[in-house]
Amino acid sequence: MRTTRVTVAALLAAAALTLTACGDPAKPGTVTQISGGQSNAKAATVLDRPFTKPELVLTDTTGKPWNLREQTKGKPTLIYFGYTNCPDVCPLTMSNIAVAKKALPKADQADLQVVFVTTDPERDTPESLGSWLKAQDPAFVGLTGDFTTIQAAARSLGIGIEAAKKDTNGKVVSMHGAQVIAFSPKTDEGYVLYGEGTTVDDYTKDLPKIIKGENP
Repeated sequence: MRTTRVTVAALLAAAALTLTACGDPAKPGTVTQISGGQSNAKAATVLDRPFTKPELVLTDTTGKPWNLREQTKGKPTLIYFGYTNCPDVCPLTMSNIAVAKKALPKADQADLQVVFVTTDPERDTPESLGSWLKAQDPAFVGLTGDFTTIQAAARSLGIGIEAAKKDTNGKVVSMHGAQVIAFSPKTDEGYVLYGEGTTVDDYTKDLPKIIKGENP
């Protein structure tokens, strides 16, 4: 067992290949698992060169501007890009994090910032986003806004997303990378990546270290 290390350049190069069509049987998940060729690698991918936190200002679930850098400065933070109409990957990812978070001491639960940025802002209004996240964890932050701005922020973190569109069956789907990026409270940099297959147990084991800015 070991923690995988990859470079930011490698993640950026792979971004275009890490899109998942949530709930679309014609396009099964194609999230690239960067595991260094080790099938027994840990869920956490520690980055050799951490990501800079995006300068991202969007609208939160109360309809107010929310500045990612300012609101999460000095706090352990998890960021995920997805959408509320996703029937599988997105709700499972957020549920796994929510369950793992409950295992933390109360003080650490309050300190941890979990930010969900929609990849489908036309349908994910502040109200609908807030209602969806409330069922996961009322403390989770939901952000929506201009798609171009969201896409640029995601790409800066090596996560590819595409504008929502109808598939051959007329169903609206949003193609997006399923990675979760963890930001250190010490440096405010994104230093750990989690893929689609990360489990509740993985997060439960790693979050105490993420809270301290340590390598899982």
